[in-house]
Amino acid sequence: MKIIALVENTVGNEKCTAEHGLSLYIETEKHKLLLDTGQTDAVVKNAEVLNIDLSAVDTVILSHGHYDHSGGILPFSELNHTAKIIMQKKAAEPHYNGERYIGIDTDILKLPDVQLVDGDMRLDDELFLFSGVTGRRCYPAGNRKLSCIKNGEKVCDDFCHEQCLVITQNGKRWLLSGCAHNGILNILDRYKELFASYPDFVITGFHMMKREGEHTEEEKAVIIQTAQELSLLDTVFYSGHCTGIPAFEMMKQIMGDKLIALHSGKTVI
Repeated sequence: MKIIALVENTVGNEKCTAEHGLSLYIETEKHKLLLDTGQTDAVVKNAEVLNIDLSAVDTVILSHGHYDHSGGILPFSELNHTAKIIMQKKAAEPHYNGERYIGIDTDILKLPDVQLVDGDMRLDDELFLFSGVTGRRCYPAGNRKLSCIKNGEKVCDDFCHEQCLVITQNGKRWLLSGCAHNGILNILDRYKELFASYPDFVITGFHMMKREGEHTEEEKAVIIQTAQELSLLDTVFYSGHCTGIPAFEMMKQIMGDKLIALHSGKTVI
């Protein structure tokens, strides 16, 4: 299996573009797929630099309905007219950060191969999608600013539009999430309900980025507790994007070699 961070916030290959967004290119025995597509056409430009043929991609998984994960879908669709584009039904609904719209471009919904799903879905013996995360342990504080529209009113986003991808390959399982808005510990709880174990590897943002000022003591406590619990698992975590450098460094001190940074253009495995 091959996984490349095609788009990420930080540069790993100086010829690649970095932006606030995430896209992972994945090759399994049966598939060539994308998890998310970043914010712009950087996904296309970086693929060209890395000699990745996006026209051969058969599946695109959208982890949740935000612009920095879906913005590359339309540029991608100009190169690839056959790939399935799979998202939760609620990912197509409006989402906001304060007054700013951060949802997907609604033109995406006009594409012929978009597939809206509601809940869990098994694609085949390699790929499985799950949602339905309801726990709230160590819930990311940044979610408090995020909202969606329900019954015509703007309310706090409950992230029922978030889905995770599980890849089974050579007896190992990979859990991939975009931002882990529901909280990585809660996502892992849901994973364990489904698989009665923990994944061997996880690739995800932790949504702990702080755009202004330093982390509060409350936020630091959540970051530290999350890292402490993750460090107890026999799982290797790859993270970046919305984790934020200060939070990543705090977690790295606790998790050591179990936490590895993502960068645009770098191969994960």
